[in-house]
Amino acid sequence: MAFTRATGKHRRPSRFTRTTANVAGVAAITTTGVIGGLASPALAAEHTAMEQTGLTKAISIGDSLAEQIDAQAAAQQQAAEEAAAKAKAEAEAEAEAARQAEEAKRKAEAKAKAEREAKQRAAREAERKRLNTYVMPITGSYVSTGYKASSGLWSSGSHTGIDFHAASGTSVHAVGSGTVVEAGWGGAYGNNIVIKMNDGTYTQYGHLSSIGVSVGQTVTPGQQIGLSGATGNTTGPHLHFEARTGPDYGSDIDPVAYLRGHGVNV
Repeated sequence: MAFTRATGKHRRPSRFTRTTANVAGVAAITTTGVIGGLASPALAAEHTAMEQTGLTKAISIGDSLAEQIDAQAAAQQQAAEEAAAKAKAEAEAEAEAARQAEEAKRKAEAKAKAEREAKQRAAREAERKRLNTYVMPITGSYVSTGYKASSGLWSSGSHTGIDFHAASGTSVHAVGSGTVVEAGWGGAYGNNIVIKMNDGTYTQYGHLSSIGVSVGQTVTPGQQIGLSGATGNTTGPHLHFEARTGPDYGSDIDPVAYLRGHGVNV
């Protein structure tokens, strides 16, 4: 049984009426759906397709999110791997720089050592040459009386050495390296010094006003050993110089030839 209610031309449906209609509409749709599902295969298929389409869309959205997550994870992993590779490369670069610095330091030290050794060898060689060098007994002087000159001033009748011109107090030098074997009064030689040279010969320095070395002392070329003077048998200040094969009088050899033989320009 149905109930109807006139509304009139200008009368709005009541709230109850609107609600009932809405409910009836819903019921009709639901009933239609049920009936359609039972009575109309085409409608059922269409409804199923709509449901499948909605499900597929939901799955599609889920797959896209998963792909985004996977992509983000892959990007993070790649970034981590790149960071690790960068850190490894930096560590290797630092290690290589340290190795190169250590190698450069080693080479610099080796070079400095070689230079020091070269300088030391050069210094030793220079010292060796210096010690084997002979010099004039008086710098800038000249021979005033030659070897074997004849005169009654000498007991042997001839000069056993050479005289170098020198004012009293002029510095007298050892002509080469050797050891002092005599230093003191020498009779006619006055104050004198005798040095045994390193080559086994002897040199004598006479008429000195002052003696500056002692017996047993080693001397080097050019070292001051005393001052010239006029002590002993002499007519004036000068240096009497002798070269000998032995320490005593009578073993003299030509002093000029001796000095020239050792590279001294006399």
